[in-house]
Amino acid sequence: MAGRRIRDHCRDRGPVDPALHQHTSEEQVMGTENKTVAVIGAAGKMGQRVSNNLVKSDFRVLFSENSPQGQELIRGLGRELTDSDEAAKQADVLILAVPDVVLGKVSELLVPLMKPGAVLLTLDPAAAYAGLLTRRDDVHNAVAHPCHPSVFLERTTKEEYADTFGGIAAPQEVVAAFEGPDASVQPLAEAVIRTMYAPVVDVHWVTVKQLAVLEPTLVETIACMVGALLTEALHETVHTVGVPEAAARAMLLGHTQVALANTLKGDNPFSDACLIAMDYGRESIVKDDWKKVFEDDELDKVITRMLRIKEIKR
Repeated sequence: MAGRRIRDHCRDRGPVDPALHQHTSEEQVMGTENKTVAVIGAAGKMGQRVSNNLVKSDFRVLFSENSPQGQELIRGLGRELTDSDEAAKQADVLILAVPDVVLGKVSELLVPLMKPGAVLLTLDPAAAYAGLLTRRDDVHNAVAHPCHPSVFLERTTKEEYADTFGGIAAPQEVVAAFEGPDASVQPLAEAVIRTMYAPVVDVHWVTVKQLAVLEPTLVETIACMVGALLTEALHETVHTVGVPEAAARAMLLGHTQVALANTLKGDNPFSDACLIAMDYGRESIVKDDWKKVFEDDELDKVITRMLRIKEIKR
């Protein structure tokens, strides 16, 4: 019931009640105080983010970092370092918070050391989709990527407004994939995912390929590209046309909110004149065959480019 209440409370309607979120989290991680979670790459951006939440939980957390500068940072946070080999041997859930381009090599070194029944958890689907991760029949594989706080999330505190990425104060949802011999291990993976990305509204379970379609195709190839395009358009408006920046920025930010609300939520209809201008924009800017990015070959193409590899391993 608590899980249902927190989802209903959060979905684009309002902030999370901190007490309600705490209650739900405790339910999710009940009985996990004897479980060990290891973070490989604990000094990186994502390594620090997930570690900052894991240290607040009942999990026993091990921190591993390869670079001397990163090791100094971890010690400065008052956290004890564990050799990566030893962390892999002890972990019930081994989190690889390292760059995508080295995930294959790191998994090759550490997966053979993991204990049977453990979970290898990565934070992006590209390497898993590309077949770069070392696998074992007795080790589970999970991938979990944060959705980040919704553009429609109602924020009420300074902390929520400041948390645009998620994992600190603003609630977010997570999309994850799980593969392995024992489905009963999945709740442990979800407990870790909810903890490291907290506060979490819900975890949506999909396949690795579906997660790869979401990230990068839907959100990086399309959504992030559109965000960059808006920034370029703002620059042209100010520096080429000569519109005062404050006026241009105010107009763009307000209309971006309206555009998203109208198209994604159906809040208000666009005017007839606006629809004509939108058609002109599509004709002038968008290629007719743009939906090809959802084809398997195109997904393979972008992921091989991202990972700097020659081909996807099937």
